[in-house]
Amino acid sequence: MEDQDLIEKSIHSFQRIQAEPAQFRVAAIGENKCKLTSYNRRDFYKITLVLKGNSQLLYADRGIEINKPALVFTNPLVPYSWESSGQEAYEEAGYFCVFSDDFLQAAGRMESLQESSLFKAGGNPVYLLDHEQVKYISSLFVRMRSEIDSEYHFKYELIRSQLTLLIHEAIKMQPAVAYPAPQNAASRITKLFLGLLEKQFPVDSPQHPLQLKKASDYADKLTVHVNHLNAAVHEITGKSTTTHINEKIVAEAKSLLKHTDWSVAEIAFSLGFGYASYFNNFFKKHTGVTPSGVRNN
Repeated sequence: MEDQDLIEKSIHSFQRIQAEPAQFRVAAIGENKCKLTSYNRRDFYKITLVLKGNSQLLYADRGIEINKPALVFTNPLVPYSWESSGQEAYEEAGYFCVFSDDFLQAAGRMESLQESSLFKAGGNPVYLLDHEQVKYISSLFVRMRSEIDSEYHFKYELIRSQLTLLIHEAIKMQPAVAYPAPQNAASRITKLFLGLLEKQFPVDSPQHPLQLKKASDYADKLTVHVNHLNAAVHEITGKSTTTHINEKIVAEAKSLLKHTDWSVAEIAFSLGFGYASYFNNFFKKHTGVTPSGVRNN
């Protein structure tokens, strides 16, 4: 009887980790098969296999040239831009997959992706490939694409296995060498900061509060010193980093007060304030009215 209970419990657990199709997508570059419209893109990691083209992966403090087949790992909370540096854009050939941390860890696989050497801020996310590596990694993407369209009941466990193989293959490689950021670093840092700021909103739920609240939080994600970030943002926009952050928080607070039934305390917590009184003082300082006054009017 105990054996039967153990078997049923194992089957139930195994079925549970299969029921997460929205946490993983895979497609050839250029395909319209990887929509995540009902989910927060901040939660999804991305692995891209570039098969041809010339491009640059640009971060706030460095850039990486991609002029041969490469495997690229990008973290949703580490801002970057990807620019073509020739007539052939990197999008022309290859594959990519997007997935959540929970998807990979559902069966007890891997460490948290935030701590992984492949995805962490300041890491080296580009791995240049030789001919044999291209063949093997391409085959993993092809197999994942085949499984995602199959009717096999346990297909997501197979996909987790293939995704884990893909990650371990990269861990064995040496990353590409990054070069220093070019002269227009202030413009690039500001662009990445503003993009990261936009990604923090809208706030979806009081249970998922705002994570980046101060200039230093954004500097950490951009892997630059906070003074460097402040100087770049002020040079390009004429406003301080803190002013940009506060303006977004005030705008989000007004929206939540007008369009949700969350209490003021819930709104305060969702926007990173430990106490409703701190939020009330902040809101009145920047708008001249209290949160309750906005809601009542």
